[in-house]
Amino acid sequence: MKRLHKIFSLLTVVLLVNATALRANEPSAVNATEHQAEESGELNVKELILEHLGDTYEWHITTIGEKHISVPLPVILYSKTTGWNLFMSSAFHHGHESHNGFYIAQEGNLKGKIVEKNATGEEIRPLDISLTKNAASLLISAVVLIVIILLIARSYKRNPLEAKKGFVGMMEMFILSVYDGIIKPAVGKDYKKFAPYLLTVFFFIFTNNLLGLIPIFPGGANVTGNIAITLVLAVCTFLIVNITGTKEYYKEIFWPDVPMWLKVPIPIMPAIEIIGVFTKPFALMIRLFANILAGHSIVLGLVCLIFVTVSLGTPTNASMTVVSVIFTIFIDFVELLVAYIQAYVFTMLSAVFIGLSHIEPHHHKEVA
Repeated sequence: MKRLHKIFSLLTVVLLVNATALRANEPSAVNATEHQAEESGELNVKELILEHLGDTYEWHITTIGEKHISVPLPVILYSKTTGWNLFMSSAFHHGHESHNGFYIAQEGNLKGKIVEKNATGEEIRPLDISLTKNAASLLISAVVLIVIILLIARSYKRNPLEAKKGFVGMMEMFILSVYDGIIKPAVGKDYKKFAPYLLTVFFFIFTNNLLGLIPIFPGGANVTGNIAITLVLAVCTFLIVNITGTKEYYKEIFWPDVPMWLKVPIPIMPAIEIIGVFTKPFALMIRLFANILAGHSIVLGLVCLIFVTVSLGTPTNASMTVVSVIFTIFIDFVELLVAYIQAYVFTMLSAVFIGLSHIEPHHHKEVA
């Protein structure tokens, strides 16, 4: 009971730091939004939230006065005129200056992207394979996950029969809950073949969800709230489902066991089944992306209440500050639960789809 109380107290402190750091950092995290707020006298909440949720070429930490503290990331570009270019994002001075003819667009369809001008003065995109904030966060989460798994494996290798306690015991609980509670019943007899992928997906999503709740480096990146990331995860499940699918699986798609008039001359049911093949991974992609994005947006929106109500007077602003911090902490607790639920749901649905693609032929018993 004492250990649980300590964990709860530590979690409360972390979340208080989370809310305080968001309050201190977010309004100054986006330079373009800051300048726009100075000119109009009001905070552009929409721009601030969208800029925070987007990807960047540097990892902003905080701003002290007019000094921006951030971690520069490598920029790797290929231009048709200048060839390959490699430099650090600090050369852009937080997006205010150009470097070797490249600069970060401040408006238009290419806003936030590195561009250059061609001979006619038109903004064009070079080949950009830079290490952005989301890409760097992916590498960090991958290293964290690899280190954790190797430590667990080392512990089991050293004492395989010993009952595990502490962190290793907690991870054993997580692994077994996914392995026995999702993978075995959902996939079926071939569960061992797909267990490594499904376990990797679960802990990859869960780790990135947790890192996304930490407002300071190395956290704060909107990885699983980025549709490009969830698209790749959904495509991986899509490929596994359809590459390893059995003959019976494809038979039910192209020639399902339904009345003939639903198959010929108009293939109504085959068309529906084929559409279902693509809607399943699409649902995986949108579900994870939308839930994580919504959670981050709510937290940022609550924090922005503090700055939106500044013009309403000190009493109103003070009361809304208290409300904002309390609700932000509450939503952070909810987001901890959501971080686990979304990893669980994505893994469960992937396991179900894999299991459905490995169905056995139906054997009809003859009536004597």
